[in-house]
Amino acid sequence: MIDMPAKKEAPEKEKLIGKAIKMSDLVGYQPGSVVSREVINKTTGTVTIFAFDEGEGLSTHSAPFDAMVVAVDGEVEITIDDQPNHLKAGDMIIMPAGHPHSVKALKKFKMLLIMIRSKE
Repeated sequence: MIDMPAKKEAPEKEKLIGKAIKMSDLVGYQPGSVVSREVINKTTGTVTIFAFDEGEGLSTHSAPFDAMVVAVDGEVEITIDDQPNHLKAGDMIIMPAGHPHSVKALKKFKMLLIMIRSKE
């Protein structure tokens, strides 16, 4: 009998390529937590989907590049330069490079974060 090499599992991200997938199914809610899943990670940028339990968030910080948030599910308050912005599913906002921003889930909330690593 000939031993065949075990078929290697494709890396997690490769399983997503070329397939129609419901974005909100890529990450699940967990009580009292923020959960994230990186979908694309290239030298030119990243795409990450997040799930926030109600009341959870990200404290004030800044990033060296612009980042776009697309609300996938729920409601959130995203504050940029001390100005609150209320988003619901289907809304988007661009957080400018170098500006302080924070995220607070008003209800369970999922978002797609797209960051392009370019200063132009």
